[in-house]
Amino acid sequence: MQKIVSFSKRRGFIFPSSEIYGGFSSCYDFGPLGVEMKRNIKQSWWDMMTKEEKNIVGLDSSILMSPLIWKASGHLTAGFADELVECKKCHHRFRKDFVKNKCPDCGGSFTKARKFNLMMKTFVGPVEEEASTTYLRAETCQGIYANFKNVMQAMRMKIPFGIAQIGKAFRNEINPKDFIYRTREFEQMEMQWFCSPKQASKYFNYWKKQRINWYLSLGMNKKNLRAVEVPKKELAHYAQRAVDIQYKFPFGWKEIEGIHNRGDWDLSNHSKHSGEDLKYEEYYPHIIETSVGVDRVLFSFLCDAYTEVKGGRGAGSNKEKEILLRLDKKITPIKVAVLPLVKNKPNIVKKAKEIYELLKNDFTCLYDEAGSIGRRYRRLDEIGCMYALTIDFDSLKKNDVTIRDRDTMKQKRVKIKELTGYINNAIM
Repeated sequence: MQKIVSFSKRRGFIFPSSEIYGGFSSCYDFGPLGVEMKRNIKQSWWDMMTKEEKNIVGLDSSILMSPLIWKASGHLTAGFADELVECKKCHHRFRKDFVKNKCPDCGGSFTKARKFNLMMKTFVGPVEEEASTTYLRAETCQGIYANFKNVMQAMRMKIPFGIAQIGKAFRNEINPKDFIYRTREFEQMEMQWFCSPKQASKYFNYWKKQRINWYLSLGMNKKNLRAVEVPKKELAHYAQRAVDIQYKFPFGWKEIEGIHNRGDWDLSNHSKHSGEDLKYEEYYPHIIETSVGVDRVLFSFLCDAYTEVKGGRGAGSNKEKEILLRLDKKITPIKVAVLPLVKNKPNIVKKAKEIYELLKNDFTCLYDEAGSIGRRYRRLDEIGCMYALTIDFDSLKKNDVTIRDRDTMKQKRVKIKELTGYINNAIM
């Protein structure tokens, strides 16, 4: 676990937030490589939902919404709360289900558990008073339910159809933990599938299968992925059925996505509280929800791809343990690196920069001329770069480059004029 955390910072994937001020608990910033990888994951999910699937449209709802929405959804009641205990000795607070009988910090005993609501409260307008109170959204799906009728009418949708959304959510977690796995600010990818009650079971099974296949299509090791049925006694109040898609992290099997049959609870409840008729042909549609934590998924892909190779890899290796990040070509942050063989030959450097300019509008590219070619290869392997293009003396004569594959380390020469098509075919 510590290796992944250290690696993520050193190589520009994830930084501690506000680090120059001593950090800010449970908050993280995504660096140059992290933001590219995150963008690729979200794009893959969005393409699957809105292009590969049928009858799914997108939405981007507001983070701030009427507090009446959260009252109707049940988030302002005890249902959306964790049990909190406080150490009588050091006064540190913990989620009850995260600790045993004694405080892990000082060994003291705990107070009785009490409910702690997870909603993050804020105020709208210049006066901080009860009438101006609202909340940062705790999940993205409520914005979808509130816009169900708008979307259906504007896009002339008919049941069954889905609404997809990617966006930030906020929960005032008592004990955020495990790096970016459990934080107070996080990003979700959610799709709400509206269907008739009779079809809900069929679509639940369909989406369960589709979502597992998405992870496998992005190279996740099947051994580290599983679907776990949530027992009835542990179901959320709105759920008729739920399956957790879990990944085997260094700290154990943990949920990265939930598939939920929410029944008609959401639309019927919002209809009752708002006075707006949200029925479809005289019934409230049932909802199958797929809810993904973007940060958790990125974390799982990093863990899955992180490989330590003993004895080094190929020419230029120092024979020590080296890191290879085997990210799938669809989500790896850098697709192509352009490397002049030497940096003290102006003609080679000029040609390398021309090739970089040729490719950078079509692919996420990196230009690197520092150090030996073997050392540069190792740096690229460490960040998961798929292809390294080396420009050498022959490149000046033949107008071609050597292209090296990250996983096989095989090299072949490709004409410069054919590079864009070659790389496009290779990463499809």
